[in-house]
Order: sequence, then structure tokens, then C-alpha cells
Amino acid sequence: MRELSRCAQPVIIDEYVPGRQYQTDEQLLDAARRFSQTIYHPTGTCKMSNDDMAMVDRRLKVHGIEGLRVADASIMPLIVSGNTNAPSIMIGEKCADMIKKDRVHG
Repeated sequence: MRELSRCAQPVIIDEYVPGRQYQTDEQLLDAARRFSQTIYHPTGTCKMSNDDMAMVDRRLKVHGIEGLRVADASIMPLIVSGNTNAPSIMIGEKCADMIKKDRVHG
């Protein structure tokens, strides 16, 4: 990226992030860990499993609360590499299908 910015050198005053002090691969990796953000796309806050730490089961039903399901990005175990919108829509659609199936099959 720094190589690409050389053509814009006349208009670049200084590197803002990560900054000139990060030069080696190790330093740049450290900077990536320090400065990277999820940009407000939280995931993994409502674990889906059957273990003691899980909030919902594989049918998205909240353990211990009758009639409540969670159908959003919080059930994803890890954040996806792209935007969470499409996966969240898919989770909602899948949950709707499960609710319909549960109503039919009791």
C-alpha cells in the first residue's frame, strides 16, 4: 500500500495509520491487531450450541425461555469477512422456516 501511495506523494502530508513507526512485518501485524475494528458489526455474542455456555440451541431457541428465539448475527461463532447484512438475512429466513415447520409438526 505504501508503494501505491508514492504517486500521490505531492498531496500526502504524512501517514496517519498505522504510522511511520511501523516498518517491519511484525510491527505492521501488531498495528493491524491494535487498530483493526469490527465497524459495529458485532457477532458471536449469543453462542449457539448445547453446552453450558450456549444461549441458543441449533433451532435458535433461547435456553430456558419458552417461545423466544434469536435470529441475528449474534449467533455467528465468528465475524464474516464481509458485511454481516446478507448472512443476517439468511439467518432470519432460516429461522422463519424453522418456526413454520415447528407450527406444522407441533
